[in-house]
Amino acid sequence: MFLYGLTLQRATGITHVIQGNFSGTKQQELVISRGKILEVIRPDPNTGKVYTLLTQEIFGVVRSLVAFRLTGGTKDYIIVGSDSGRIVILEYMPSKNVFDKIHQETFGKSGCRRIVPGQFLAVDPKGRAVMIGAIEKQKLVYILNRDAQARLTISSPLEAHKSSTFCYHMVGIDVGFENPCFACLEVDYEEADNDPTGEAVQTTQQMLTFYELDLGLNHVVRKYSEPVEEHGNFLIAVPGGNEGPSGVLICSENYITYKNFGDQPDIRMPIPRRRNDLDDPERGMVFVCSATHKTKSMFFFLAQTEQGDIFKITLETDEDMVTEIRMKYFDTVPIATSLNVLKTGFLFLSSEFGNHFLYQIAHLGDDDDEPEFSSAMPLEEGDTFFFAPRPLKNLVVVDDLESLSPILSCQIADLANEDTPQLYTACGRGPRSSMRVLRHGLEVSEMAVSELPGNPNAVWTVRRNILEEFDAYIIVSFVNATLVLSIGETVEEVTDSGFLGTTPTLSCSLIGDDALLQIYPEGIRHIRADKRVNEWRTPGKKVIVRCAVNQRQVVIALTGGELVYFEMDPSGQLNEYTERKEMSADVQCMSLASVPQGEQRSRFLAVGLADNTVRIISLDPSDCLQPLSMQALPALAESLCIIEMASGESSTLEAGGGLLYLNIGLQNGVLLRTVLDPVTGDLSDTRTRYLGSRPVKLFRIKMQGNEAVLAMSSRSWLSYWYQSRFHLTPLSYETLEYASSFASEQCPEGIVAISTNTLRILALEKLGAVFNQVSIPLKYTPRDRKSVV
Repeated sequence: MFLYGLTLQRATGITHVIQGNFSGTKQQELVISRGKILEVIRPDPNTGKVYTLLTQEIFGVVRSLVAFRLTGGTKDYIIVGSDSGRIVILEYMPSKNVFDKIHQETFGKSGCRRIVPGQFLAVDPKGRAVMIGAIEKQKLVYILNRDAQARLTISSPLEAHKSSTFCYHMVGIDVGFENPCFACLEVDYEEADNDPTGEAVQTTQQMLTFYELDLGLNHVVRKYSEPVEEHGNFLIAVPGGNEGPSGVLICSENYITYKNFGDQPDIRMPIPRRRNDLDDPERGMVFVCSATHKTKSMFFFLAQTEQGDIFKITLETDEDMVTEIRMKYFDTVPIATSLNVLKTGFLFLSSEFGNHFLYQIAHLGDDDDEPEFSSAMPLEEGDTFFFAPRPLKNLVVVDDLESLSPILSCQIADLANEDTPQLYTACGRGPRSSMRVLRHGLEVSEMAVSELPGNPNAVWTVRRNILEEFDAYIIVSFVNATLVLSIGETVEEVTDSGFLGTTPTLSCSLIGDDALLQIYPEGIRHIRADKRVNEWRTPGKKVIVRCAVNQRQVVIALTGGELVYFEMDPSGQLNEYTERKEMSADVQCMSLASVPQGEQRSRFLAVGLADNTVRIISLDPSDCLQPLSMQALPALAESLCIIEMASGESSTLEAGGGLLYLNIGLQNGVLLRTVLDPVTGDLSDTRTRYLGSRPVKLFRIKMQGNEAVLAMSSRSWLSYWYQSRFHLTPLSYETLEYASSFASEQCPEGIVAISTNTLRILALEKLGAVFNQVSIPLKYTPRDRKSVV
């Protein structure tokens, strides 16, 4: 028996986060690790929304992650320590939206072994060297440099091993441009291992050891080692050179200690505790994570305790000598695996349990009434400071990333009678626990809903000018009338747009640079920018039954299967082609692709006929309206849509990797996607998907600046290209009947749709998601859940 494992939902818990300018621009990004997944995310500095740029499976376990930048460089690289027994240096390439592997050096066996490096990574702040360490014994140092072509180079590994030694944490010390230096928290267990009485264990002390890389001798030496008073759990590097005094902060049980070389005395300070704390007062308090923020004039640290309290830590200096540590209560947030302060004033918190948060730092906490504690304040040994926790004051939540971690229990059932089962999961810990209902589909944000005077049958949005960023009008077609709505601060009806309001509309669009086009059953209305109107009327008693429009071309189908083709000339005039095309059967649907950049026209017209076929017809001047290819269909075609989508490694059409796809919606609820050859017009590689019980209507919309297809059946689906792969995902929303792209200042990339007698403006923000969630908060940690039918 062979079993196939399929990942329905990627891991949502975050283990490591690093920040930097990975795309080479001034915008800061975050690279996050979700176990076996690396992800690049970017918080928008204006809206505060977090956008995912790239998600990459690495088929391994990320044990450590660090960012570094070569001296004088403008771009950050990513160093990954994993279970592969290799050190890997990655570069994020924004043009292709991929990670490029710069170096991959093997140093040990694969697997998470205690003596194989990869658990710890520390980089020299000037980007000259990196140390990679194991839990026990082994440490390797690699020298980083650039060659004559400015490409990153990596040296052979330099060993800094010490047998019978456990490593707890390591950091790179900021020593300016002196020899790179690394600090490690270590325990030498050799004596304890050889002592059969067990007494040596009681006297074994943790050591703070400094390793120096001599760039002249190409050698690593143990420069200095001294015992630590309390058992430390992690280190914080203090900025050095021209930015600070250098050295390290040792975070240990109940205390934080500053240490440095030379004549600098140790500065030790107790960690403040909550006043009237319900926890055991004898239980030690430790910091679990920290973030460093530095500018040219100042620096500070944010450190979080295991109760979630964040303290702002500053150092007072006197001529490069640290005289005291100052600590001030900042805010209380969920316990984090990582804290990252961005230059744009955001704090990203990857939560240990539950959702991850992006906070805006509203205040730095300098001017409030919160007491400031100092190491210079006299205290008896064993005493500490006390503070009172309070609601958020200095931080404001601006966005969150959903996380199911940890899932304690899960049931699958259709309790909502939706025909598709839902996943019911019990998640979280303590008061941040929740029960979440997961439904397959993209989450839809409802921006606005308004009732209309009757049941419309179609809706479009148009811009006044090709250079305009946002739409100017929403056109709603009814059985016997057309309603024109102007988009501004409010949406209101207008009568001076030039559109004919006394007839139903078949299509509305911007044509050319600044003209509008309305197609209605009796003719075509071409509205110029100066409000001049050119009309084309249907001959005799014939009416227009179907039409297809792009930026420069118009094709209409008259009753009886006659095709009429119009093309815009350079002066902006719409000219009819001299010949017309008689089809062998009634026309059911038509589609034109968008005009490719730098070209005059789209070369192909797709026509769906009543004889269960789709024909590709040429619009090239040399063989205009001549048939090129045909595809037989299993049922009658309801709708067609030709779009260009990225393919391969290219994530954008500008990269030149786009392919033409003909999407065919059938009346039996099936969607076909076929590759359309851009030279010959041949159809190939047909893919099939059943969408629902109703005929499938297709609409071209914009998603992240690229074309996508919205398919409507008994359920709405979105076909789009995202992060180097195709997605065809249902929308978790009620049934829609007609849709168009929508862009306004409040909603730059949305959808306007109709459902019965309502007009809806929708936004799809979480592209790439498989499930959308409904979260029900719980007061206590859930243990199990049973589904009740």
